[in-house]
Amino acid sequence: MTGWQAAASLCYYSVFAATTYFRSSFGVSRTLIGVLAATATLGYTLALLPSGAAVDGFGERRVMLAALAGLAVAAGLVGVAPTFALLLAAAFLLGVFYAPAMPASNRGIVAHAPPGRENSAMGLKQVGVTAGSGAASLVVAGVAAVAAWQWGFAVIAAVAGGYSVVFAATYRGTDAGGEWTLPDVGSLRGNRAYLLLVLAGLFVGATVFTTVGYALLYADEAVGLSPALAGVVLAGVQTTGSAGRLLAGALADRLGGGRGAAAVTAGQAGLAALLFGGLALDPEAAVAVALLLGVGVSIVGSTGVYYSCLAALVGSDEVGAATAGGQTAINVGGLLVPPAFGYLADAAGYEAGWMLLAVCSLAALACILAVRAVG
Repeated sequence: MTGWQAAASLCYYSVFAATTYFRSSFGVSRTLIGVLAATATLGYTLALLPSGAAVDGFGERRVMLAALAGLAVAAGLVGVAPTFALLLAAAFLLGVFYAPAMPASNRGIVAHAPPGRENSAMGLKQVGVTAGSGAASLVVAGVAAVAAWQWGFAVIAAVAGGYSVVFAATYRGTDAGGEWTLPDVGSLRGNRAYLLLVLAGLFVGATVFTTVGYALLYADEAVGLSPALAGVVLAGVQTTGSAGRLLAGALADRLGGGRGAAAVTAGQAGLAALLFGGLALDPEAAVAVALLLGVGVSIVGSTGVYYSCLAALVGSDEVGAATAGGQTAINVGGLLVPPAFGYLADAAGYEAGWMLLAVCSLAALACILAVRAVG
């Protein structure tokens, strides 16, 4: 399951790993880079509820196989897009095929995790996200150093296609009803703690998607690193994000269940606010890189325990729909804030953008503390 998540994220986050190459090849502004990130997130968001319903109705295995095949094709299309408009279309398709990732993989984890180790299992699976994203940065930057950056997307598509064969042969999946129906959101609407956590997800998504979308450009343009080294910095952010997810999951299990997961998530959001505030002070290059790596441990590393909180607040037969709802909120944040960050970076400098993310992290913290109060 973690391997599938890594392969899927390798494809989806490849578009974020090539922002500096897109900007130079297509001659677009930082704001339009934010529009590109939002376009991928839009496809992701629109397909979430239908894919969550498909996972609950048909089981995760078939949905995951179809999604990974689609992601491989879409990643290949990104590499051959001749215009920025067609690049946007390919990014949209990446989002559509990535949509089943969280509902499907979370269902599999909930079904197979050892009792008492659910948070650790979810954190391990979520390492696939940061591992895949970090690998995308290294593949694109590495291929661009010796050939055209477009060939990096061919490599990514080939890896994803190969893993789909491995997954088909090794993962059996769980039983499902065999019928596609829209999720019953009525029961979820009456769950106050769940709604507060969904609201927190909006601010978490704002910070995660914006950090992933702009870390490479920031390291290139503001810190002064080469595009290749900036790609290594983005990979480093994802690596510390992986560590954060594993540590957060283990700590949440030690604290106990959903409340433990909520406590850890709150701590990560508070730490992220401090780190983003430090970036807003325009630090020296080494300090800026260290702060970015800290952001990886904090807010980028928080999504595993966030999904554990969601799963703990609903019944096992609602995990797909509940995850889709939470992920929709995360994606709405990813739709709205990256273009705003890009506009602020163009108009007032990166410092203003980082301050916006500090405010978003504080808002996430407030919502998570409210979940603990009512959950």
